[in-house]
Amino acid sequence: MHKELMARADKRMSATVGDFKSRLGTVRTGRASLAIFDRVTVEYYGTPTPLNQVAKLSIPDPTLIVAQPFDPSTLQPIEKAILSAGLGLNPGNDGKVIRIPIPPLTEERREQLIKKVHSIREESKTAVRQIRRDANDEIKKLEKGSEVSEDDAHRWLDEIQKKTNHYTEELDRLCQHKETELKEI
Repeated sequence: MHKELMARADKRMSATVGDFKSRLGTVRTGRASLAIFDRVTVEYYGTPTPLNQVAKLSIPDPTLIVAQPFDPSTLQPIEKAILSAGLGLNPGNDGKVIRIPIPPLTEERREQLIKKVHSIREESKTAVRQIRRDANDEIKKLEKGSEVSEDDAHRWLDEIQKKTNHYTEELDRLCQHKETELKEI
C-alpha cells in the first residue's frame, strides 16, 4: 500500500514537471524553434488540429520559420492561428508557404516572457502541492481507519513532503534556466 501510494504521487508529480518542460518550450526566445508551435492549433475542416499536422515546419535560418501547408486551402487558417496564439509573431504568406520571421526580443518582451515563465511555474507548483494534499489525505484516512500506525503515517507524510520539495526545486531550477536563456539573447 505504501509503495503504491508513493509511486502514484511520484508519477503524478513527475508528469507535472514534464508538462512544465513542454510548456516552457512554447515560450519563444530570440532563436527559431519549432517547439513554440506545440500548442498552436489550426481550424481544419471544423476541427482544431495541431499546426504540425497541417503543415511541414522548417527552420531555414535561425531567425525564420517556414510553414508549408499540406493543403493550400489552409494558408489563411494557419496564418490566423499563428497570429492569435499570442506568440508575438507576424507571419506572411506568398500563396504557397508562410514565412514567420522571429524578431529579436525587446527588453519589454523579455520581461513579459519571464513573467509568463514564472506564472507557468506557479501553476505547476500548485499542481504538485495538490498532489501532495491528495496523498496526505489518503494517508490520514488510512491512519484514521487504523490501517496504518501513527508512526508509519508520519513517516509517509515526511516522505511525501520530501518528494514535493524535490519536484518544486526541479521546477525552480528549470524556471531559472529558462529565465537565464531569455536574458542572454
